[in-house]
This record gives sequence, C-alpha cells and structure tokens, in this order.
Amino acid sequence: MPKILFAVLTLCVVMSLRVIAAAADSAGNQLQKLTVHCPDNSPICADIAHHLQELDGKYSGHDEPAIAFYSNRPGSGNSFTTVLTMPTDPPTPPQQDGSGGTFNFQLHSVFWFSMVLCDTQSAPNFTDVCVPNTDANIFENPDPNATDFIGHHPGSAFLELQFYPPGGFFPQCDLKQWCVAMNILSFNARARDPFTQRNNRDCIVKVGLEPDNIAYLTTSGISQILATPFNADPNPLFNTVPGEIFKMNQGDRVQVSIYDTPEGVKTEVQDLTTGITGSMTASIANGFVQVNFVPDPDPAHPSVTCTGTPYAFHPQYSTSSEHTRAVWTAHTINVAFSDEIGHYELCSAVDHEGGRCIGKTPTDPADSDLDDSSCFSGAFFAKFGLLPVGACIAQELDFDGTSYGFNWPGTGHHATDTLIHPSPIRFTAPQFRLQRHRDGDKDGDDRTSLHDFSRVAFETDTPINEFFTNPNCNAFTGTGCTNPPAGTQFYPIYSTTRRHGGDRDDEGVCSWQLGGPDIPGTENNFGGTATSEYGGELFVLYPGAADATHPNGTTITEVNDFRRVLPNNPCRHNKEDD
Repeated sequence: MPKILFAVLTLCVVMSLRVIAAAADSAGNQLQKLTVHCPDNSPICADIAHHLQELDGKYSGHDEPAIAFYSNRPGSGNSFTTVLTMPTDPPTPPQQDGSGGTFNFQLHSVFWFSMVLCDTQSAPNFTDVCVPNTDANIFENPDPNATDFIGHHPGSAFLELQFYPPGGFFPQCDLKQWCVAMNILSFNARARDPFTQRNNRDCIVKVGLEPDNIAYLTTSGISQILATPFNADPNPLFNTVPGEIFKMNQGDRVQVSIYDTPEGVKTEVQDLTTGITGSMTASIANGFVQVNFVPDPDPAHPSVTCTGTPYAFHPQYSTSSEHTRAVWTAHTINVAFSDEIGHYELCSAVDHEGGRCIGKTPTDPADSDLDDSSCFSGAFFAKFGLLPVGACIAQELDFDGTSYGFNWPGTGHHATDTLIHPSPIRFTAPQFRLQRHRDGDKDGDDRTSLHDFSRVAFETDTPINEFFTNPNCNAFTGTGCTNPPAGTQFYPIYSTTRRHGGDRDDEGVCSWQLGGPDIPGTENNFGGTATSEYGGELFVLYPGAADATHPNGTTITEVNDFRRVLPNNPCRHNKEDD
C-alpha cells in the first residue's frame, strides 16, 4: 500500500487498549467487560506482518526487542527451559511530572517466551495438514511452482508465554505480584492475500482477525475459564476464580519450561523461591480451539457461520533457526524471548477517560501527539487500586514514551540506579532437550540431558512501527528506517552477566539481561547501543496475492525488522556443547 495512503489511514487508527480502556460503572468499582479482539493494539496480541487491516482499520504494531535462540539439533525447536528472576520495582514511586522512580509496568506491559506451533486452520491456509515436531514444515521457497513454496507453508500459530507486571493493567495480577498466561495466536486469513482473503465475516466479528486462545497458568494446571476464542465470558483475563491463579513475588527465581506432551504443548513455571508451580497445557480438556477457516463464497454477501474445532496445539518444528518461523508475523523468531514495550506515556490531563491527552507530558511539554490516545487520569487508575498517575497506554508511534527514555536499569549512575529504576529482566542461558523417542511417561519429557543453543540473534521490529511516523522510512526497501528509531532517547539492549540477582545457585552461570549498557556485573553488552546490537535491515519474505498470471500466488518482501545473528552463543551453561 502506498505510504501516502498509510499516512491518511493512520488518522483513523483505533488505538484503544481494550483490556483497561473501559469506563467505570455507576458504582465506580468495576471495569466494564469488553472482548479483546486482535489486532486491536492490545499488548496480548501478536505483531502481524501487515499492521493496518482495511476491514476494521486497526493498528497492530508492537515494539518487541527480542533475542532468538538457534540450534540445528532436534529438540531445540520444541523444548525450552531457563531460570528467570522476576524483576523488582524500585523503592521510589513514580510521579506525574516524570520525576521519582519507574515501575516495571511503565516499561513493559508484558514480556514473553515464544514457540511456533501447528494450526491447520491458520495462515497461509493452503493445506489442512501440519505434522508437528518436524522441520519438514519449513517452506520458504519464493518460487510458486516449487514444492516448498512459502505460500504452501502449513498453518502456524504463535505461542507467547506472557508475564504481566504488578500494578499494571491485568487485575488478576495485584500491586505486588506477577502473573503469567499462555497465549496462542493464529491468523484468520490467507497470508498469500492478507488484505482480501480473510475468514468469513462472522468469524472476523466474533473472534477477530487474530484469534487468541488464552489461559492463566494455575496451580492445578486446569484452566479457570476455557481458553477458546469463542469464550462465553467476554473477558477471560478479568473474570477468573481467585485462588488458583499462579502468582510470583517480585525477586522470585522461577524455572520456566515449554515442552510438548501427548495432550498438547505445556508451559510450566516452578517458583524456586516459594515451591509453588503453575502450569497450562494447550489441550482440548482446557478448552483450546482452532477457528475453522471457511471464507464466505461471496464476501459482498456474507453467509457462513463461524465455527471452531477442539484442538491440541503442538510445536511445529524440530529445530530453531532463521528458517523456522510463522510466515504471517512481523518477527522471524521461533524459540525466543521478547519484551513488549511502548504502551505507556505520562499524561497530566485528559479530555475524557479513555480519550486524548490534553495536558503536559515530560516529553511533550507544549502539546500532545497523534499517538497520545487511550489516556486516563490518575484518579481513574486509583479507583482500581493502580498507581494514581495519569498516562496514555496506546501504542507508541513517535517513540517518546517511558520505554524510550533513560528509565531502564543500567542507564543511570550506579548510586541512584537501584533507587529509581527496576531491576533488569534476567534469565539463565536457555537450554533444550534432544528430541528422541519418548520414554512413556505422561508428560512426554524425554528425560535426556539438557543442551545449549549454538547461536543467538538479536531482532527488533521497529521498522514496521517507524513506517507510520517517519516519512523517510520505506518498509519495502528499508531506506530511511533507522536503528534505533527516530525519537528515542534510549532503546533497551541485551547483555550477559554471571551474576544472577545474588542467588548462590546461579552464581557463575551465564545469564541474559535486558536494560541499559551499564548494568552492574555486565560481561558483554555487544557494542552497548541498539545500533550495534540489532544490526541492519532484515528483508523478510511473505506469501503474496494470487492473480491470473500467478494462480499459485506470489511473494512480498518487507523490511519489518532489524536483525543481527551471532555466529556462536556467547552465553552457555556448557562452553563445549553443540
């Protein structure tokens, strides 16, 4: 789509974050129930390759600095384990004028670990067959006549094990504790023709363009509310039974594991500090469902009723590399970690709750910007026990929100860093289990030794966001797109350390951390800037539209990411491995 058309349509972009952008009821105590449909700029949604969908005019771009883990060994694409230390908020509370401290939810609405899964009814919807746990699912040939043409790729879903910070916009997580949910996102379209070949109109209305199976991890492993996108409860993230939702304290050390089982892929978080474990399996019993892809025969006269089929999701690939990806997402990652930043900008006054910012902000002292929408007063947040500081929580388009300032750990003087900045996100060098014949136990764990990944890649999808506000950024050629994007004071980077929060069990074990270049104990910050770390433009191949000349489809190349692949893994448990 020509850039001028994108610029005009941007004026109509819906920027609401629906999981919090509801008005209080007459008693002023409850949030109105609203359904989350993706893409709707909610942080729980994945970042699709095409960020403006002409059907509903909604922006789906997210800023996701990620690190991907690669290995050619079987098992690296369908199993994952690491020890994560839950970040802590600083002792200094934030202030409306930008002084004081910065809490975690002001930097990242969520962060997550990922894996690509089979979904035979998701894009590109060429075939209804997807044999899990095999690299035979790699289809990336640009030739429409080739047997491995990218447009014939088996359907993919994208798993995000999402961690929600305390004090943020997810009521089941309180002011002090973190919680975590399994999100499995699919794409209700043919990727080879993403702007016209959608699922039937009834499905788009009922479950959105990006159906989301979602369930909090629980202490029982049983979903409190069925995970299905067709959930009768209009907001499954809000309305759950207290008591079994798995929560973690700030500073807790937790073992995060993702692996396949006969019932479906399982996510498990064992709190090593408290001894409590939460889990969730993408099983039929937990209500996971795929949305059947049945387009209307005549889009001008919708006639098909949306349906779903109970479905157990399993990993799509055996290995993890540049070649194992979902062909409809902006990112090219499979087994990876990513932060979700840019959903917070301070605002001192609003025209109405959920409306536009009309007050001063630390970064916009004269006037508000186009992206300063979905804004709420401090009094509104205080009604729900949240931080009484006004803010806009829509997606950042001009990169001047809290996430893009010197608010990260490792960006200030050491004497004040821990007083005003949260602790960094830290997790030990991830490992995987070799894929072999199962030993017959119920959980499907092969009980083999753990292995390190052989390579890593740093990847960020800022070009797909910068495309909206930088007239010089061409998403099809990469020309004029900048790393970091124009408007940032600072952009977070990954570094390594062998000091994991002072815990003796992790001392000496290499860990990844996200924040500034000068976090105490840092061993390698890979140049110390976003420019050096995330590298150059990445040209990503996607299935394109079919036409009379190309009945099998075409391909589209877009520069949606910056990526730098390291030839080795600088952070391992076992230096001689792989």
